[in-house]
Amino acid sequence: MTTETAIRVLLADDQALLRQTFRILLDSCEDIEVVGEAADGREAVERTRALRPDVVVMDIRMPGTDGLAATTEICADEELSDTRVLILTTFEIDEYVARALRAGASGFLGKDASADDLIAAVRTVATGESLLSPQATRLLISRFIATPEPAQPSPSAEVLSVLTSRELEAVALAAQGLSNTDIAEQLFVSPLTARTHIHRAMSKLGARDRAQLVVIAYQSGLVKPASEG
Repeated sequence: MTTETAIRVLLADDQALLRQTFRILLDSCEDIEVVGEAADGREAVERTRALRPDVVVMDIRMPGTDGLAATTEICADEELSDTRVLILTTFEIDEYVARALRAGASGFLGKDASADDLIAAVRTVATGESLLSPQATRLLISRFIATPEPAQPSPSAEVLSVLTSRELEAVALAAQGLSNTDIAEQLFVSPLTARTHIHRAMSKLGARDRAQLVVIAYQSGLVKPASEG
């Protein structure tokens, strides 16, 4: 049984057995409902547009249109702005993960993750409140996202001029992987105030979620990759 406010999930993976396993697992949660499946990237895009899920659990490696191309198309569609993409990966080629984050994915999860990890990941991405695996995400951002692809120039520091000084501080801390509670402690404010700063920054910068906000922080130069100090 799912609740009326259940998180609606679309599963995109070319392995039918894996989709079935994920469906059974997620449907066992009262607050999550699997509304559809897709066997490749093209079908994932089409079914996302038809079903409008809250979260798409997306495998990167699929035949035909892969998960990366599908993620790019979904995240670029303004009519799907409320849909979040959770990338599944074996971490064999982490640059793919970074490119997915650049494209607008909200987080990533290894295929060797536990059942509890998958459930928690879906819930986390659905809220847009935090990144998954902060340390691993920061590593990927440091290695790849801070260096944009030629076809995708970085936003300049001028885009940050719309933020207040407090919002800038909050975004910089979020880019380092800090939670709202951690940010609140650093800024000597309440967690609610920290959350408000983050949400206002997301709204002003047009970031669909916290992951994209972090990408903007690195690409605009607000935060430097670890290798640059």
